[in-house]
Amino acid sequence: MSFTTYLKRGIKYIIYGQPMVNNNVIANVTYTSPTNILINKKIIVTGGGRGLGFAMAKKFKAEGAKVLITGRNNDVLEKASKELNCSYMKFDVQNSSSYKEFIYEADKILGGVNCLVNNAGVSLHENDFTKVTPESFDTQINTNLKGGFFLTKEFVELLKSRNEKGVVLFTSSETGETVDERPYGWTKAAINSMVQGLAYKLAKDGFRINAVAPGITASDMTGLKADGNIYFTGNIIERVYLPGEVAETACFLLSDASGCINGQIIYCNNGQTINARWK
Repeated sequence: MSFTTYLKRGIKYIIYGQPMVNNNVIANVTYTSPTNILINKKIIVTGGGRGLGFAMAKKFKAEGAKVLITGRNNDVLEKASKELNCSYMKFDVQNSSSYKEFIYEADKILGGVNCLVNNAGVSLHENDFTKVTPESFDTQINTNLKGGFFLTKEFVELLKSRNEKGVVLFTSSETGETVDERPYGWTKAAINSMVQGLAYKLAKDGFRINAVAPGITASDMTGLKADGNIYFTGNIIERVYLPGEVAETACFLLSDASGCINGQIIYCNNGQTINARWK
């Protein structure tokens, strides 16, 4: 069983240099009805207070999972946790001295964590590489890449100490499939390599590591709104992707139904980054 959401807007404004015109754009998105496919899953979602992280946490909860969301803004987390009816913990993924402590505390809250979603990320949207500073470079590398790596390390070590299996999901981006001159794109390309390397290394130990790689999606980071004008020429289908439709893919990748999928980067962008010869 499924239900379909239709969005239709036509407001004139400009975002990221993409002309927004009086266009009636319809997003015909099908969401699966809950089937408890994530029952017994106990999931950490970093950056879960809003945007894609919030949408994923909402879907996971609807599918029977126990969820802990994290982020840097306590007010955002508290509001989100009340709406989702889930636990939350303030945590900055750039704080490299607290990874082990965080994983152990999250494990206690969840009663035995077995899934980690490395979703927290930041893009500082530099116009070109000449605008990158050492500070902006470090912020993006530490948040997008270093944080996810070391959280995964602590997660795997904890579960191995109990002879348990686990699932890790990263939020990558379609920019990881293309060349880039800025740190954001480099971090996503590195995540893609890391996902495949860790998956191959840990498969025999019972771990699965995958990634979702969305196209331009409505979120605070992009500045695009799901309830505003969704027309966007930067995406191949000429509309913004909605967090909920990416969350559907994330849910499947965490579920046991995807047990044979490991080391994969699933591009949620309708083939935008396919290197077709007739482009």
